[in-house]
Amino acid sequence: MHQIHDKGYRRLFKNKGIFRQLLETFVAKDWVKELDFKTCETLDKSFVSEQYKETVSDIIHKIKLRRQNIFIVILTEFKSTVERFTSLDIARYVASFYKDYVESNKNVRMLPPVFPILLYNGNAKWTAPTKLSDLIEGSGYLGEYSLNFAYYKIAINEYPKRYLLRIKNVVSLLFLAEAYYDAKLLKREFLEVFEKEKDKGPISLLLNWFIQLRKHGRFPEKDVEKLERIYQSKKEVHAMLIEALEREKRELSAKVTAKAKREQQTEIARKMLVKGLNLPLIAEVTGLPKKVILQLKQEMEN
Repeated sequence: MHQIHDKGYRRLFKNKGIFRQLLETFVAKDWVKELDFKTCETLDKSFVSEQYKETVSDIIHKIKLRRQNIFIVILTEFKSTVERFTSLDIARYVASFYKDYVESNKNVRMLPPVFPILLYNGNAKWTAPTKLSDLIEGSGYLGEYSLNFAYYKIAINEYPKRYLLRIKNVVSLLFLAEAYYDAKLLKREFLEVFEKEKDKGPISLLLNWFIQLRKHGRFPEKDVEKLERIYQSKKEVHAMLIEALEREKRELSAKVTAKAKREQQTEIARKMLVKGLNLPLIAEVTGLPKKVILQLKQEMEN
């Protein structure tokens, strides 16, 4: 089950839209507002040590903050128990990242900022310290020489249901399914998120995640089938709406073109009438019906 969860989470949070939602709605830091998500790219690297690959997965995003590259790491913890020394493991992860960065950039003089996020989806309450200094006895005695490192924790089971219901995006829907599974609620929220999201890619990925977990008994088959039906029917309606708008746009463009052409024909006919040319010739040159030319002639004479 862990491998399915791992692959599903990686596929979800590699998506730029879902990654952006995670940061904007669950990372309460002012600098998040200044991130340039257009520059976001995912690194094809992993620094999880062999002993933790069974319970931890990682995704690394590179993104611009005030025109400078920063790296945001999402470490997903799938263990059922809470590891007290997680901050030490994450500090080692970041150190491995920096070592690789220096080796890959020979002339580098400074290291880029790295922001580690721990995403925990277990049932137990997360009690491990997020600061490494809290694990070092008497670290305050050392002053500036004490180790100063912390990770940002997102524990899914710590968010109240009412808070998640207010957000209404793909990430909050994922967290609702993980922490407060309720088929009727999930169906209603899925429908609202579908209507709200302009980009249907993230919600399609979420539906695929539900389908994969259904196959392994994580979610009841009938519940996921309901979500599939909502998605397909809404997708069809959405496609029909887009097609109708496009058709209206084409028709409007054609009308504008026809109107412009008619105005041009009328102007030519008016000039030919001023010169005293006969109606059959004017009709042949402009393509206008003779009765329209006669009406135009009468208007000019009046």
